[in-house]
Amino acid sequence: MTSPQKPSQEAAHPATRVAIAGASSLLGKELKLWLEESNFPALEVRLLDEEILAGTLTELGGEPAVIETVNEESFERIRIAFFTGSAGFSIAHGMQARGSGAVVIDLSGGMGADPGAKLWMPGLDRLLPPPASAVTSGEPQSLFLVPSVPSDVAISMSAAFAPLGLERLALSFLQPASERGAQAIEELESQVVNLLSFQPISKAVFDAQIGFNILSRFGPESTEDLSEVRTRIVGEVRRYLGGRVPMPAISLVQAPVFHSHTFSAYAEFHAPPDLDAVVKSLEAAGLKVIPANEEAPTNVNVVGEARPVVGQPECDPSVEKGIWLWGAADNLRVPAVTAAAIAENLLAS
Repeated sequence: MTSPQKPSQEAAHPATRVAIAGASSLLGKELKLWLEESNFPALEVRLLDEEILAGTLTELGGEPAVIETVNEESFERIRIAFFTGSAGFSIAHGMQARGSGAVVIDLSGGMGADPGAKLWMPGLDRLLPPPASAVTSGEPQSLFLVPSVPSDVAISMSAAFAPLGLERLALSFLQPASERGAQAIEELESQVVNLLSFQPISKAVFDAQIGFNILSRFGPESTEDLSEVRTRIVGEVRRYLGGRVPMPAISLVQAPVFHSHTFSAYAEFHAPPDLDAVVKSLEAAGLKVIPANEEAPTNVNVVGEARPVVGQPECDPSVEKGIWLWGAADNLRVPAVTAAAIAENLLAS
């Protein structure tokens, strides 16, 4: 497992107060863990969530901590507020945080429609800087968006391949159950157990059989539409690329796994590509490329990896200008690391 280099003590930023809004979510827990592991300079980390989850006992820095409900004073003196819960929760409280003077970093996707929001992947800045945002002149940037893992992969690969003469790029993502939270994980687990024992299965989250199955859509009673998730991914990628490099084609299916996105990518170039140059371009875009003699990326072995991981590129046997890639990415760790990197860059500016 890898993680970005931690800043030296001399380069460390002054400690600041932050809040994790949606602290009981899987993503909120992962972000809290990463802030602790990476020695993020937090003077205080305030844990917030929806009222039904308030009072939940957790741990912070090795000490007991209680998740609080959001009130009028929740974001007072908070410098950075991370939103990691549901999209609706972020929409409901994001403006309150910004109104209190906090800079909001949204990992939920809930505030993506705000024209003043800025998508940002700091690790990609050398290759493809973030797009400009529509902030009113004289106002500071107060809302940043963390791309979803599929968006991150699609943006990074597009930026990596564009200088090599990219003609087209197509990516197919297999989404894990944890993208829909702890209840989805429990539903997948219970479905697997019940199917093996020939018992009825619960479909409260997906309204479909997800155990031992791959879905192109959820059931009609599901609260989330898989096609809407894909639309959000495409929108994030288009917004970040902004016509600067070719737009990739993207597909999304639901896989019967608990954690980590896996994906297949096909890239075609104007001329047969040099595979060594392909690897160097991927690494320059922040992707980890596994040596040929090591195990290929899986949804299991990438858990804890700070960036998406891909195997060695392989030439297509029938299209001389085409290559294939297989990869995987921890759907919780990757956005948590990106969010922390945004915060660290803000503190350094």
